[in-house]
Amino acid sequence: MTMTLTTNAAALVARASEADFAAWRRNIVRLGGCTNPIHLVGAATVYDTTTGAAVLSYGSDVYGGRLLVACGNRRATVCPACSALYRADTYQLVRAGLVGGKNVTEAVSGYPRVFVTLTAPSFGPVHTRRERDGRVRVCRPRRAGESCPHGRPTGCLERHSTDDLRLGEPLCPRCYDYAGAVLWHAFAGRLWHRFGLELRREVARRAGLSRTEFGEVARLSYAKVAEYQRRGLVHFHGVIRLDGPEGPDSSPPGWATVPLLTDAVPEVAGRVRLAAPGADVVGPRELRFGTQVDVRPVTSYGRTAGERPASAAAVAGYIAKYATKGAESAGAVDGRIHRARDMVMLPVRAHVLRMIGTCWWLGGLPEFEPLGLRRWAHMLGYGGHFSTKSRRYSTTLTALRQARADHRAEQQRASLGLVDGPTVTVGQWRYAGRGYSPPAALLAASVREGGGLHGA
Repeated sequence: MTMTLTTNAAALVARASEADFAAWRRNIVRLGGCTNPIHLVGAATVYDTTTGAAVLSYGSDVYGGRLLVACGNRRATVCPACSALYRADTYQLVRAGLVGGKNVTEAVSGYPRVFVTLTAPSFGPVHTRRERDGRVRVCRPRRAGESCPHGRPTGCLERHSTDDLRLGEPLCPRCYDYAGAVLWHAFAGRLWHRFGLELRREVARRAGLSRTEFGEVARLSYAKVAEYQRRGLVHFHGVIRLDGPEGPDSSPPGWATVPLLTDAVPEVAGRVRLAAPGADVVGPRELRFGTQVDVRPVTSYGRTAGERPASAAAVAGYIAKYATKGAESAGAVDGRIHRARDMVMLPVRAHVLRMIGTCWWLGGLPEFEPLGLRRWAHMLGYGGHFSTKSRRYSTTLTALRQARADHRAEQQRASLGLVDGPTVTVGQWRYAGRGYSPPAALLAASVREGGGLHGA
């Protein structure tokens, strides 16, 4: 390792003596430490849209031979630099829907809003860490001698540490319903969709309105994220807001209150059901959310100790944090599994491997083919989006990225000394690879460790 680092450092020093080093270095630094950039070659011309005259032409040679573009991956395990940018954008998106900004009216801070957590049901007892009043409790207290049909103890009297590898593992793998867990994952996104539909109906019913009448006076908006637990199943955390009929730009009616949402959410979550396919193969499965449902009012400016409400900043930060995580946080793997024999060498714990194996088994049966379980085996069967929002909740990630691109373009115009006025850039670029050479990787690592941001 030391020898490799020395060699790469020597190559970087040698690169510094070349004539195009400044452009080469600038091309890498501007990515903010992206771990796997895309290489483009080509050229572009900037035109004055008023006169049609070309005011500037440049090619990839001005970037040291190739234009590097950040990979844009949202997952922190794949690219910490790009995921940090994605997390920051998600934070701004969620926060704007809670307190305003980014072209969202500040009036939303006064609308009814709740922070909701919907859990997965139990598919069998697992080792867990329980705390109360700052003290770690026994994992699963049971009377001595109680055992499952396979002879395993039904309880666990240990007090697990936070890094205990048994956390999330079933007490008895043979009792654990792996088929049910995989099928729940496959339908989790549809459960959330059904939950949203049923919540609108329940709120309308409580207000004494039909669904048509509800749509004429109010609208439910949301933003949510999926979080993997140690047991390998996702929770949904989301913000739900009651607006007027046109979304955030219109005030909700007087009957729209936080208590109305707080009471309606648990009832609807407990009522939503879906029937899983393949009952002839694995038995009937009724898919639903878990019994643990948490609903908290959202405040705009924080809370005092002991209160249940969550602050807008804390909620936005929480959702943004999990928007950059995937199944690897539950001990799974980053990439897709293409062949059954690849599972033999996966660096995963036994419980995760059984989840993956169940995805592969069910995915090969005709009854479950439409679910694409083999495609999502590395995600333990969950193929849904990790972060989603309703159309009228707030701004979009696309709008935030466009605003950043426009700002950078303005900076570039100023640095090139272009005349004031509207311009358009027309270019032809083609893919030429990805990644770094050893000296470039060393420079990118130094930028990453220094906390650089894209566009620096």
